[in-house]
Amino acid sequence: MDGPHLIYFSDPMCSWCYGFSTVVEEIRKAFGRALPIRLVMGGLRPGTEQPLTPQARQEIMTHWKHVHEASGLPFDETVLSDGFVYDTDPAARAVVIVRREDPELAVAFLARVQRAFYAEARDVTQGETLADLASEMGLDRARFLQQWESEDAKQETWRDYAISQRAGVTGFPTLVAGPNEEGVFGVVTRGYAPPEQVVGVLKDWIERIAA
Repeated sequence: MDGPHLIYFSDPMCSWCYGFSTVVEEIRKAFGRALPIRLVMGGLRPGTEQPLTPQARQEIMTHWKHVHEASGLPFDETVLSDGFVYDTDPAARAVVIVRREDPELAVAFLARVQRAFYAEARDVTQGETLADLASEMGLDRARFLQQWESEDAKQETWRDYAISQRAGVTGFPTLVAGPNEEGVFGVVTRGYAPPEQVVGVLKDWIERIAA
């Protein structure tokens, strides 16, 4: 991307990223296409194979409670059923596939996957569920599934994880803005921050680089 833009390191199955979806929405309302958002999948728990233990489930539910308190967004804990495998790679790969089609649509698709998982208790570790959501966004369901199952899509998604690691991102959400007049990118927020704070920081930054 040329010109000022944001790089958003996120994960569809990261609860604080779900909370941050309201912040992303406010950013898009405030700046529209004047400040594009580039998504990079962070890789929260890719490749997990073990089902959640009762202790892990309780820890996750505690995090969800905190996100709900901070963001006001709804959660349906029934998605964490017995035997649920919290593998974040399938959903991240789905976002990567949509990003190929349209980077802007990928931001909306990320929010849709988050809402499906957290608020609607839909299992977004399953290709059929993800294909249904992609179809809702106007994408061809069969073509989406074919791409999602491909080896190159898996490799592209894992490249995202590597980019995130090389950038020194240790938690999600992380939002980076740039370039400034010196071509440098700077961190807007590491972790959740309320919409008014993030939008305020971005407005100040835009004014400075435009001066």
